[in-house]
Amino acid sequence: MTNADPQELAKFGDLAHHWWDTESEFKPLHQINPLRLEWINSLSPLVGREVLDVGCGGGILSDSMARKGATVLGIDLATKALRVAELHAMEAGTENISYQEIAVEALAEQRPASFDTVTCMEMLEHVPDPASVVRALATLVKPGGWVFLSTLNRNAKAFMLAIVGAEYLLKMLPAGTHEYARFIKPAELAQMCRDAGLELHSMKGLSYQPLTQRYSIGSDTDVNYMLACRRPL
Repeated sequence: MTNADPQELAKFGDLAHHWWDTESEFKPLHQINPLRLEWINSLSPLVGREVLDVGCGGGILSDSMARKGATVLGIDLATKALRVAELHAMEAGTENISYQEIAVEALAEQRPASFDTVTCMEMLEHVPDPASVVRALATLVKPGGWVFLSTLNRNAKAFMLAIVGAEYLLKMLPAGTHEYARFIKPAELAQMCRDAGLELHSMKGLSYQPLTQRYSIGSDTDVNYMLACRRPL
């Protein structure tokens, strides 16, 4: 059984042609990408690294990491999104990047301990078994390598801001993008990482200011948060 929800794949497949439109439903991803890219690069410099981007979608983060000098493999199970990612890389002339339609668990069986850095951003809240994904990430990264994850906290504030606010009031995202029950508390994700044999390094929050329409990285992990881990040597 593949650890994927067909409805979630279909949802993002239907929006695939909008991935690189910075004023589309994917505008928030374009806005936060420079922040998460610099955070990743500050902890695990990307130049010359072998990097895996899990749940890459249309390739926004994958493309930017390749432009930082990494050799990047982006994987996803959303066929249309991957085709968009491949087309964009071709049109933009991005080097050192490739895409593959494969489940992360299957890739972990094929290529254990193959990557210096592994990222999995905005994906865990869309899969039936996030712990299975985390275990695969821990298998794929080399000893001493880095794993970066991001997802949504599960609390009343996150419900109000990420679903009611972002999807229904501000209409930053299509209604139904997120399912609250699938949000993951930081303590839960941290435990998944420890259970997979990863060591926690740091956690950061992503906050949005409606008045300035800007995102920032800080200590507020109430809604969006990112976790950095390492596989022990």
